[in-house]
Order: sequence, then structure tokens, then C-alpha cells
Amino acid sequence: QPVESGGGLVQPGGSLRLSCKASGFTFSSYSIKWYRQAPGLEREWVAASSSSGGFTNYADLVKGQFTISRDNAKNTAYLQMNSLKPGDTAVYYCYANYYTYDYWGQGTQVTVSS
Repeated sequence: QPVESGGGLVQPGGSLRLSCKASGFTFSSYSIKWYRQAPGLEREWVAASSSSGGFTNYADLVKGQFTISRDNAKNTAYLQMNSLKPGDTAVYYCYANYYTYDYWGQGTQVTVSS
């Protein structure tokens, strides 16, 4: 099960780095995606990484602002978020997928406010 951490309250323009620590499955075989869900809205995809980390992709809304990475030796994926805006306020979820196997984390709250 992935476990997210690193969320919190940050001022506009600030940065946060979220972590997704995995256990109980072969992390290095799984692609990782980050999603977010703001109050009253549907969950939306934010960023994706291949199992090796060699391929990454981003939603247009966060391209150039967020960076996904992973350290397979530590069974951990990251989401570096810069230049945060109030519109980035949401619960951020980590999703691990390998063929028909998938796991969701419990989410971590990110609040961008002055």
C-alpha cells in the first residue's frame, strides 16, 4: 500500500515535495501516478512516471510547475511542486499500477493559502 506524506499549508508561491512510500509490492515494477481532488470536484490526474522513471508525463495544468520522480531503491516516488497557487489546494493521491494490480494511497492534504 502506498503511503503519501509531505502535505501541509504553504503560502502562494511556495513549494512542497510530496512522497509516496510503498510497501507490500514490487515497487520497481509499478508505474506511479499522482492525482488530486479538490473539494466538490472530481479526482484529476496530475503526473505519471514509468516503472523505471525514464518516462514522465504531466497534465497541462501543472506542466513546468510539478516534477515527478522516483527512487526505486527506496520504494518511494516524489512530486515536487513549485510556484504553488490557491488552485493547487487539494488532497493528493499516489496510485501504483502494474497490469491488473493497482493500489491507491490514502492521500495527503495540500493547502495553498496566505
